[in-house]
Amino acid sequence: MMKKFVCLLLVLMLAAALLPAAAADSAPLRIVAAVFPVWDWTRQIIGGAENVELSLLLDNGVDLHSFQPSAADLMAITSCDVFLFVGGESDDWVKDALRQFAPPDLLVLNLMDLLGEDVREETLIEGMEPEKDDPDAAEPENDEHIWLSLRNAKKLTRSIAEALSGRDPANADRYRSNAERYGSELDLLDQEYSSVTASASFHTLLFGDRFPFRYLADDYHLTCYAAFSGCSAETEASFRTIAFLAQKIDELHLPAVLILEGSSPKIAETVIGATAEKNQKLLILNSMQSVTRQDIDRGDTYLSLMKENLAVLTEALQ
Repeated sequence: MMKKFVCLLLVLMLAAALLPAAAADSAPLRIVAAVFPVWDWTRQIIGGAENVELSLLLDNGVDLHSFQPSAADLMAITSCDVFLFVGGESDDWVKDALRQFAPPDLLVLNLMDLLGEDVREETLIEGMEPEKDDPDAAEPENDEHIWLSLRNAKKLTRSIAEALSGRDPANADRYRSNAERYGSELDLLDQEYSSVTASASFHTLLFGDRFPFRYLADDYHLTCYAAFSGCSAETEASFRTIAFLAQKIDELHLPAVLILEGSSPKIAETVIGATAEKNQKLLILNSMQSVTRQDIDRGDTYLSLMKENLAVLTEALQ
């Protein structure tokens, strides 16, 4: 697919290179973020900075794991000044695009690289449905859902602010100040999470779905069980998996089964139906993998969605 856009992109790059110097000097700093959480962090950092344009690549509700770039997406990346992406396995297409098309002065921020030693491997939890027909399934992969940790968010917003300050010194003080302010908001919400989980009646979450919440669970010392791993492409759970999850609910007397936003409740309902009590709540935790432009226009932010998740966790753990 990449080859189809080579000529078009080369023409665009050449046209950009031939722009008059005055036009280039007055051009805004163009920033593209691949996914919603990173876009919203960057929006908070930019604040009221002048002559800065920020755009979001995945804004139509397509899941990160199944996204395929269009010609317009590739042009957005190759014509911007700063590009931010997560850097996990789902972003292999990004690495290919950058290798082929990225101009030499493009500032690329791979957030998993910035996170460094805080990146964790995706683990296969007891009871999970194994990946079928995947020769690489046994190989360890890094968990790319790094945004589902408020502590990661604080570290990464600081790194983003520093990178933008280096690229745009005129707004450096604003970027750093906004990052500090936003970091304080993240800290306050982190403290609320800590308080809720520390005083909870339960410390186990069970998902009748995929499990992209390892970072959040690790932050607050929660044990988790799930039907599938965070990046699994499986949609059908075996009898063994259903029975295991139902048995865990009965054994631990868990009050709820969780699913992700946009997921079918079928597996979770089957698990509930296989328990002794059959009265567990079905709750939705938002992984922010399919946020739409309509959600943003409605006012959804990273912090507002994490606050909603806290309310769900409170209900699931009390």
